[in-house]
Amino acid sequence: MSQESLGTKAKAQLIERFLRKKSGAGDTATSLPASRGLRRSNVPEAFTRFDRHPDYERMLVSKAAADRLRLRNPFFISHDGVAGAVTRIDGRDFINFSSYNYLGLAGDPRVNQAARDAIERYGTSASASRLVAGERPIQRELERALADVYAVDDCVVFVSGHATNVSTLATLFGPKDLIVHDSLIHNSVMEGVKLSGAARRSFAHNDPQALDSLLGDIRGQFERVLIVVEGHYSMDGDIPDLPALIDIKRRHQCFLMVDEAHSLGVLGASGKGLHEYYGVAGRDVDIWMGTLSKTLAACGGYIAGARALVEHLKYAAPGFVYSVGISPPLAAAALEALRIMQREPERVEQLHQRAQLVLLKARAAGIDTGYSQGHAIIPAITGSSLKAARLSGQLFEHGINAQPIIHPAVEEKAARLRFFISADHTVSHIEQLVATLAEH
Repeated sequence: MSQESLGTKAKAQLIERFLRKKSGAGDTATSLPASRGLRRSNVPEAFTRFDRHPDYERMLVSKAAADRLRLRNPFFISHDGVAGAVTRIDGRDFINFSSYNYLGLAGDPRVNQAARDAIERYGTSASASRLVAGERPIQRELERALADVYAVDDCVVFVSGHATNVSTLATLFGPKDLIVHDSLIHNSVMEGVKLSGAARRSFAHNDPQALDSLLGDIRGQFERVLIVVEGHYSMDGDIPDLPALIDIKRRHQCFLMVDEAHSLGVLGASGKGLHEYYGVAGRDVDIWMGTLSKTLAACGGYIAGARALVEHLKYAAPGFVYSVGISPPLAAAALEALRIMQREPERVEQLHQRAQLVLLKARAAGIDTGYSQGHAIIPAITGSSLKAARLSGQLFEHGINAQPIIHPAVEEKAARLRFFISADHTVSHIEQLVATLAEH
């Protein structure tokens, strides 16, 4: 339901009901007749209606409050074309800092043509699970190319990045195991841990000493132990100390998993990610995870590593076994984008230059950029959700599209705007962004 569809009377009733629930007032019960041996019971009406779900009601109250404050809804905006460094919304061009198109390959004519060629050969869908109905050569070509990026045995591609983490963790680990993760890890890892049944512990963000101490205390209580970090943190734009993590995982006999969703195409001289940035061997990390939806201009996720790891997932991971194979045009698009990234390292270099320019100018203007190291993601910390929403609206009025990140996605004091930099952003784009931020 949109803000516009909430009439004044409906808003008032909603807020009144929400406040009544907060004060302890109950719902009217619905009497259910005894049937087929079932006991008569009184079920609150709220338990029989989706529009009375407490989380939905909280969401509507927030929308009503935003409407009263005349805040523009920044979510689900319709874009009229490719979401590149510039995008078109309602017939107007905006400088766009809200897409993951790091190397400008989404919409690249060569990537588009690869997708068209795959459609002509294979159609738009693989139409069934790869395990039971067979594969298309383009799917395996993509997996082999990704494995080569990390110099590991093999790779398996899933149809969803989020589901890649969820399904992989749930398949590989169980109740006798432990998963230790950075405190700012992505939701997909958290959901995967829940489904696995493994014990979970977090350690302070980017603090290898805290991780080392934690494992020293409890490693012996579990069978398999996995350490999970992000290669490039999507909210903050900083990176972990990979050599230190490799040392820790070896000493404590753990597995190490790196989520490269936002680091492939961003880190390293040629965009190969965190291992290239630090100059370490890909085999030193047990599980490389990444997505196809950022640098690679498609959609899906992947796991790269040892042959036994990949084969296990191909036969046992529910998100792979019980899901249709990746669409051939998406596989072809991702493969072509990967090849362009490797042929044209100047795109990666330009991304690095543009991101560093944003970071330096923003800090010089007194903008709080948090932990960002200026690789491709740069936040502007506002300190409150209301300020973040207002600032997003002010930028939009000046032709800049940037999304607010508000509570509960982050702590209220860490509410922010988040800027994704592309190799296609110009110096003029960056100067306009920082000047407008500083003004407001």
